[in-house]
Amino acid sequence: MYYLSYFSDYAFFTYISVRSGFAFFIALCLSLFLMPKFITWAKAKNANQPIYEFAPSTHQSKGSTPTMGGVVFVFCTLTASLLSVKFDNLFVILALFCLVLFCAVGFIDDLGKIIKKDNHSGLSARAKMVFLILVSLICCVPLYLSGVLSSELFVPFYKHPLFDMGIFAIFFWVLVFIATSNAVNLTDGLDGLATVPSIFSLATLGIFLYLSGNINYSEYLFLPKIQGLGEVVIVCCALVGALMGFLWYNCYPAQVFMGDSGSLAIGGFIAYLGIISKNEILLLIIGFVFVLETISVILQVGSFKIFHKRVFKMAPIHHHFEKIGWVENKIIVRFWMIALLANLLALATIKLR
Repeated sequence: MYYLSYFSDYAFFTYISVRSGFAFFIALCLSLFLMPKFITWAKAKNANQPIYEFAPSTHQSKGSTPTMGGVVFVFCTLTASLLSVKFDNLFVILALFCLVLFCAVGFIDDLGKIIKKDNHSGLSARAKMVFLILVSLICCVPLYLSGVLSSELFVPFYKHPLFDMGIFAIFFWVLVFIATSNAVNLTDGLDGLATVPSIFSLATLGIFLYLSGNINYSEYLFLPKIQGLGEVVIVCCALVGALMGFLWYNCYPAQVFMGDSGSLAIGGFIAYLGIISKNEILLLIIGFVFVLETISVILQVGSFKIFHKRVFKMAPIHHHFEKIGWVENKIIVRFWMIALLANLLALATIKLR
C-alpha cells in the first residue's frame, strides 16, 4: 500500500497510522474468513492435540478440538503486513522472520503430538530449547551487528540508560526471547486465556514503538529515539487484527486452539517488540499474566524437588484455580482484567520517567 503513493500525488498511504489501520482490518477479515475453513479441515483430518492426562477432568471433553490455529493467524499477519509495509526496513524484515521462525518451531512440536496422538510426542524439552535458542540468535545477531539498535539497557521509570551491555546484549536478548515465548506457551491452557493478554501486550508495545520511532514524541517523552521503529507498528497491528479474528473462535468454549505454533510465535514476537523498543525489563509488567504463570510453575517444580511439597494444587496457576472450584470462564475473564490493569500501568511509565 505504501507503494501506491508512487502513482498519486496524494500521500495518504505513506502514513504509518493509515497503513496500520489497513493491516489490522485486512488481517482481521482474513482471519475471520480462513479460521472456520481451517477448523472444518482440521476436524476432517483429526488434527487435534491430545489432552494432558493430569489436566482437570473438565478438559477431557476438549480432546476433539482442533489445534494449530496459530498457523492461520500468523499467515494472516504476514499477508496483511506484506501488503502494507515498506520493505527497506530491517526492523520489519526481522519482525516477519521472528513470527515465521517461532511459529515453525511450534508447528514441528504440534505436528509430532497430532501424528502420534500423544501429548509427549512433540519436540523434547532439549530439542525445543535448542531450536528456540537458534531462532532467537537469528533475530538478535543482525540487530547487534547492523548497528540499527543500541545495546544500552533501559529500565522503567528512568529516562537514561543504565549501562551499555555491549556484546552481552545478544545473550540477554536471547534470554528475553526464550523466557517470553515459553511464558506465553505456559499460559495457553484455557480458552482464550493467552489470546487477550497477548492483544493487550501488543497494543501497549505498539504505542511504545510508535512513540520511540517518532523523533518529536520520543524527545518530548524522554524515550529512546530509534529511527525506523514506527514501521513495525504495522506488523503489530496486523497481528492484533489476526488475533481478534482468532479470538472469535477461540473464546470459551473454544472451537480451535492456537497450539505451540501460535503461542511460541506470539511470545517470540512480543519479546522482539520489547527488545527493539528497549522495554526488555518493562515486559515483566506488560506480560504480567505470563510472568505470573511462569513463576507458578517455577515455584511448583522447585518446591517439589527441594521440599517434596507442592505450593499449588496444580501448575500453571490457572489450573490451581480450577482445582479449587473456580469455573473456567471466571478464571479467564479475571486474568484478562489483571492483564489490562498491568498494561495500563506499563503505559503510565511513559510519563513517570
